Amino acid sequence: MQIILMEKVVNLGTLGDVVKVKDGYARNFLIPQGKAKRATSANLKFFEEKRAELEKAQAATLAAAQARAEKLADYALVVSQKAGMDGRLFGSVTNADIAEALNKNGFEVAKAEVRMPNGPLKAIGEFPVSIALHTDVVVDINVTVQGER
Repeated sequence: MQIILMEKVVNLGTLGDVVKVKDGYARNFLIPQGKAKRATSANLKFFEEKRAELEKAQAATLAAAQARAEKLADYALVVSQKAGMDGRLFGSVTNADIAEALNKNGFEVAKAEVRMPNGPLKAIGEFPVSIALHTDVVVDINVTVQGER
């Protein structure tokens, strides 16, 4: 299916690109999320009329993400979890736990924005975690997991 991208999509293209994707990807994800429209002549004409407005909106979201990234840069988060004597946690620290802790400390971060390259944290220690605030803005923070008895 041919679609017009209404915003930048990772590994697919940028605003205004006409790309061919699988039908299910377009129907079930891109179009309902508002990230794309079918590439019909009417939609192409509509997009060209709204192009400047869409580019301005995209620049505004990028600027907002960069401002949030500046606040988060070099931030060290400390999370406490119950742990055994050997340093392993009884549970794990997930992206939801990290997002909740960041929200309590005054940062607006959604659970989906927290990227954990090695999966949930299951031991005491210091771990790097990425926060993807925008497709072009990714901030790395250190999460220190402390054990509590």
